[in-house]
Amino acid sequence: MSATRRHIAGAAVLLLAGCATTQKPRPATGGPTRPASFINKVWKVDASPTIQKGQLYVFLSEGTLVVASSNGTPSLGTWRYQKGALTMVEESIAYPVDILELSADTFRLRMHNPGEPVELTLVPADGVPLPE
Repeated sequence: MSATRRHIAGAAVLLLAGCATTQKPRPATGGPTRPASFINKVWKVDASPTIQKGQLYVFLSEGTLVVASSNGTPSLGTWRYQKGALTMVEESIAYPVDILELSADTFRLRMHNPGEPVELTLVPADGVPLPE
């Protein structure tokens, strides 16, 4: 392996290590525990009283939030996770978000946008890959 490739591989490992979430791991049955991550995964709404089922959410590692549905134009926002608090920013408005549950197959949130808080349950959107 050339020196350039080793430097690129080393930089990639450092970048990926820096993108890890600080969410506390939930105990798993039958195997080692590892913190679940919502980052760089395509999630779809499975249940919500106000958000369309099937709507997609992607929390990209550099802080971009992508929200898309089958009947509208995708929207871009941002997100941040600092000091144990998740914040989503859509149309320049920041919303605090409570993480109610986070596992490999469930991401349950309560978003505190204007009006009543909105709860939604997200599940992995199988077959929807991230662009490379």
